[in-house]
Amino acid sequence: MRHCLAVCESHVFQQPGIINEEVSMQRVVSALSSDFSMSRVAMGLWRLDSWQMSPQDRLGFAEELLDLGVSTFDLADIYGDYQCESLFGEALRLKPAVRERMEIVTKCGIKLCGSNNAFRLNHYDSSADHVRASVENSLRNLGTDYVDLLLLHRPDPLLDADELAGVLDSLVAAGKVRSVGVSNYLPHQVALLQSRLKTPLVANQIEVSLLHSAPMFDGQLDHCQQNRILPMAWSPFAGGDLFTGGAETAARVRDCMESLHGELGMDAQQMALSWLLRHPSRMVPVLGSGNLERLKGALTAVDKEMPLEPWFMLLRAARGRDVD
Repeated sequence: MRHCLAVCESHVFQQPGIINEEVSMQRVVSALSSDFSMSRVAMGLWRLDSWQMSPQDRLGFAEELLDLGVSTFDLADIYGDYQCESLFGEALRLKPAVRERMEIVTKCGIKLCGSNNAFRLNHYDSSADHVRASVENSLRNLGTDYVDLLLLHRPDPLLDADELAGVLDSLVAAGKVRSVGVSNYLPHQVALLQSRLKTPLVANQIEVSLLHSAPMFDGQLDHCQQNRILPMAWSPFAGGDLFTGGAETAARVRDCMESLHGELGMDAQQMALSWLLRHPSRMVPVLGSGNLERLKGALTAVDKEMPLEPWFMLLRAARGRDVD
């Protein structure tokens, strides 16, 4: 087992049609499982169904991201009214070799009302039968025989830790799931599930952004560092509120970003991303835009480490006060 939280390595891809020109991006390697790593930034596909892309367009989008060094693609069974996994799988079937260049993350454990089911209400289901069936369905939808990382989407008040651990360990043993983790779990919830598992929980996907910095103070990110769990940050731009929201907090942060623009040479997206990447937990922000040019601009933040004082200036703007 590695004894560091995470090791960042260069991951190099050859640009298509260009000789001897390469793009590299750091990778985050799990300290708990040498078989699992992620690109420094992940691509979230929760809105894939709204991007109005053809299967060929979806494939091209994925390949361009891979060539930029973004190899981790984040999904869930429920995304897009249960359609996004199938849409992504449809694209991958056009060029199966692309699958081996990426890490597919998916989630299960929520039953969502929609046009494709008869559920009476949104609810959780962490039973062994549901988790197993969800994984089998995800594999069919994606056209693959394994997922790199399976996350339990939300903590379930009816979670039976022994039952859930048993099915997760069996899915890993069968090779259908390479690694397991959780999403939106608090430290004590992670500890309960891990106490029953043989397989390490390698990731916890939580909401973190300049407008939601609470995990830096409430123990979530401390717990990740303590246990060498890789945090993934969903909604790193606060759903766009960071740039366009009318709340006083967002306005303060934007004013601060404007004042730092000349000093840092970064735009607002790059600053928001660099601010997260500066955290020592090695969190992996999950971006959600289907606009490739916007993504390219944001990704340059990976190579721009934010200095200490500007980092705390943005924190002060976000919290509305100096540190104690």
